Parts: sequence; structure tokens; C-alpha cells
Amino acid sequence: MVSAVSIPIGTVIRPGPDPAASLEEFPDGFQSYQLVWALKHCGQVPDLAPHAGAVREAAARRGAIISALGVYGNPLREDSLGATARDGLQRAIRAARSYGTEVIGCFAGRVPGSPVPDSVPRFREVFGELARMAEGEGVRLAFEHCLQGGNWERGETNMAFHPAAWDLMFDAVPSGALGLEWEPCHLRCQLIDPLPVLDRYLPRIFHVHGKDGQLNPSLLATSGTHGPEPVVRHRFPGLGDTDWTVIFQKLAEGGYRGAVDVEGGHDPVFRGGREMEGQRNALTYLRTCREAAMAVQE
Repeated sequence: MVSAVSIPIGTVIRPGPDPAASLEEFPDGFQSYQLVWALKHCGQVPDLAPHAGAVREAAARRGAIISALGVYGNPLREDSLGATARDGLQRAIRAARSYGTEVIGCFAGRVPGSPVPDSVPRFREVFGELARMAEGEGVRLAFEHCLQGGNWERGETNMAFHPAAWDLMFDAVPSGALGLEWEPCHLRCQLIDPLPVLDRYLPRIFHVHGKDGQLNPSLLATSGTHGPEPVVRHRFPGLGDTDWTVIFQKLAEGGYRGAVDVEGGHDPVFRGGREMEGQRNALTYLRTCREAAMAVQE
């Protein structure tokens, strides 16, 4: 059994032109960093290899590691945007080991406007090739399961939002290089209890994002799930509805060997000028939960 205390607690960084310097913008105490490129914001993934040494050294000075890279676009598109997403994933696959990690977070993509099952043949084509490449480099691809504004019948970016889609995907490409970048928030936004899902898919979980969801029961009762306001808000860990002590227990008992990296930029209260306050609070809360899980193990 993995010890809960051995699971690093880190944060997600969207690096600027100097990725190593981007680490210095965050509070001390994080043990890991995931560097991510969201293609809708940055356009394309830069050449990653030249920055690897400086990033690893900057992390080491802060007592941390690089837990994962992340490239988020739609690689199933058959246009220039899809080509850019596939190129970004290939760059990350080739560079990951030089950063000291073997995990790359990503979207599964989606055939725009189509039901989830209709995206499976294109998924098999694209990720069959990417999985073979990842296997050759000794790295793994972890699908983040955010809804990205779609549903089962239609969407634009990411088919991997629901456990039923994961089953289709893993059956289509049965590679050990494909897994999940899991968090409770994206499940809670669909009114799914995240803990049974964690139990079922734990062997496929390669990376964990530290973000939670907070349900507004009154709003759900009066407005339902398709009103003008979301009934579940994205929150930093400690402000949502999930007990992260239980998460650390389950991860440790299941042999999880990755990190829990706080994903900021979404909390409606701790954002903008309060972002780093939220990051520090989340770090303190997750440390407390990890220690409590360790006490249970003992």
C-alpha cells in the first residue's frame, strides 16, 4: 500500500514565455507542479525541450518536482486546430521525460456537433497512434473529464466527460498508456457522486486535479440544471462538497503514485487578486487531509 504522506500536493501552472520563472509566482510549500497549455488561450504549444532543464532546476530549488505536463485542445478535429492539438500532444510526449514526468494531461477531443459514440472511430484512429507513441516514450496520457459545455448528444471539445464515455474510449484503444486526469468537481457538476467513480476507475487514474464542486441545493430545487446560473460552483478544495481525507485514503489504498495538483483560476470567490490566497488555503487544507488519511492508515 502506498503511504498517503507520499502523495505530493502541488499546483497547476499556465507558464509564460519563461516557464521556469512562472514557478516563482506561486507560494512556497507546493511539492509538485503541472505545466499546462490550453490551446484556446495560447494558440499552440511551444518547443518544450529547451526549457526542461531550467524548469526542473527551478522546481528543485523549491523542493518540488514536475508532476505532469498538460495540453488541452481537440485533437479529433480534421482541420488546422486539430492538427495543432495533435502536434502539441506529440511535443509533450517527446519532452515529458526531460521534465522528469511520465504523465500528460489532455482532452480526448470530439467530432464537433456529434454524439459521443460517433466520435469513437475518430478517437480510435487518433489516440491509437498517440498511445503507441506514448508507449514508445514511456509516458501516459491522462484525460481530463470536463464537460466543456457539451452533453452526450452534441459538443465541440471533449468526449471524455462521463464514465460511460471512458468505457467506450478504453475499449476502443485498450492501451495502458491511456487513463484519467481525475477530479471531483467535473463529476459533481453532473450531479455524480465522485467517490464511487474513484473506486471503480482508480487503476486508470494517472493524475489528480485539486478542485471541488459546491452544490447549491436551493438553486437546484428552483431552477434545475439548465438555468442561467450553475447549480454547482467550481471551488478550491476545502470549499466544496467532497471530503479530501477520504480521497487521500482511497488513492493510497489503491496504490496511486501521482500527485494532487491544485487547479486554480475557477473559484468564484478566490480569483483575481485573491487567487494566491485561495491557493494557500487549498494547500493547507489538503495537507491536513493527507495527514488525517495517514493517521487512518497507521
